[in-house]
Amino acid sequence: MKRKLLLGILALIILIQFMPKGLPTTSSITTSDLLMNNTIPSNIESILTNSCYDCHSNNTAYPWYAQVSPVSFFVGAHVKDGREHLNFSEWEQLSKLDKAEALDDLMEEIEDKKMPVEAYLLLHADSKLSASDRIELISWAEEFADSIFE
Repeated sequence: MKRKLLLGILALIILIQFMPKGLPTTSSITTSDLLMNNTIPSNIESILTNSCYDCHSNNTAYPWYAQVSPVSFFVGAHVKDGREHLNFSEWEQLSKLDKAEALDDLMEEIEDKKMPVEAYLLLHADSKLSASDRIELISWAEEFADSIFE
């Protein structure tokens, strides 16, 4: 009985690999990207690309395990949700007000330590923001938000 159950589970795991992965498409940095159209300090650019861009841009670097179902379903949903909240690849398509709101949300999420999310940090420890990273990012976002309406 146990052997049949284990074989059934194994067969299910193998079959699920043939299902579409559902991963959002990726692309290189585009002309609408925040980094392409704005003068961003190198330290901020580094923080954004290292800790934010995988989920909040179209330039997602999927790790190998993102190709394995059912993990791919979780990763795909996470990236899709991240892009819906803020997509740096589409930054220039936002109105000035939407940009200011996005930066305000970014500051709040960073200050409350909600970003990067814990599930992401479990496998991407190098993306964790230090206290000084958080301060620098919040300070930059405040200044950048102010400059939008100048």
